[in-house]
Amino acid sequence: MRRVDVALGERAYPVLIGPGARHRLAGVLAGLGARKVAVVTARPRASLPSTGLETLVVEAEDGEEGKSLARVEEWCRRFAAWGLSRADVVVSCGGGTTTDAVGLAAALYHRGVPVVHLPTSLLAQVDASVGGKTAVNLPEGKNLVGTYWQPRAVLCDTDHLATLPPRERVNGYGEIARCHFIGAGDLRGLPPAEQIAASVALKASVVAADERDSGLRHILNYGHTLGHALERASDFRLRHGEAVAVGTVFAGRLAGALGRIGPDRVAEHHEVVAHYGLATALPPDVSSTALLALMRLDKKATTGLSFVLDGARGAELVRDVPEDIVAHTLDAMPRGAARGD
Repeated sequence: MRRVDVALGERAYPVLIGPGARHRLAGVLAGLGARKVAVVTARPRASLPSTGLETLVVEAEDGEEGKSLARVEEWCRRFAAWGLSRADVVVSCGGGTTTDAVGLAAALYHRGVPVVHLPTSLLAQVDASVGGKTAVNLPEGKNLVGTYWQPRAVLCDTDHLATLPPRERVNGYGEIARCHFIGAGDLRGLPPAEQIAASVALKASVVAADERDSGLRHILNYGHTLGHALERASDFRLRHGEAVAVGTVFAGRLAGALGRIGPDRVAEHHEVVAHYGLATALPPDVSSTALLALMRLDKKATTGLSFVLDGARGAELVRDVPEDIVAHTLDAMPRGAARGD
């Protein structure tokens, strides 16, 4: 069992990574002094670990359509009807979308109740479950309503990965691929548990230094500006990791177009993403104009188009990137076959 600690002083918490990690839940809950627990799960009830406490099980479904304020309200009303108090705990069990939305519900209910995450997808284990960002979507954009609410613990059970469909497993590697360019080093060829631990350790160090995205934490959004736009433009046919992977290739090309990196480093972006079996081309049915419009809605775009880009000093947030260069780089991206279920 690997352990990574997110060092946030009194709000520090452990991330446990390995087979059977979910079975540590009862001990974690006992350590929190909880009396009752509400488990919001996108997994079958039979797969849930024992909590050792009086438990409310609320069923959920992974997917962007579930990341809504309506769903958060539904869960909070279930908590209230059951009598969940601030002395109790909420547990999320599912992929990244479930983790995001349940985290927000926990943050809002009674102005904040403790939450423990049991991420079941590779994407959620390497990224969504760690760092305290919670959010849901609006029709106008992805993750536009949310807050910071750190979990009390994260249990990344690698046994769940064996149950993932092939596409969902590859999807998780989109976040691992982008870690290559923000300080994790080359994770290709390592066992999955080591890839997860390295990705989590990198994120933990960044979050400890910049919890609320005022500076350094922006690097975690590598590939995400175009990635989020691709998700919306494809009506979420592209999954998050798939979209981030294409966004990572684009970030390399844009950094090259701006003279921040040379051709070899640009090519490395393509090579790393392709190594993990991820698409490197834009979908054929999404226009550059639509993508530019969506990227203007990005949360980092306060005065103009902003991207996290590689450079001589490593990855950093670059503001006010000229729109004509972005458009030209988008137009120069290859187009590939559309993905679908």
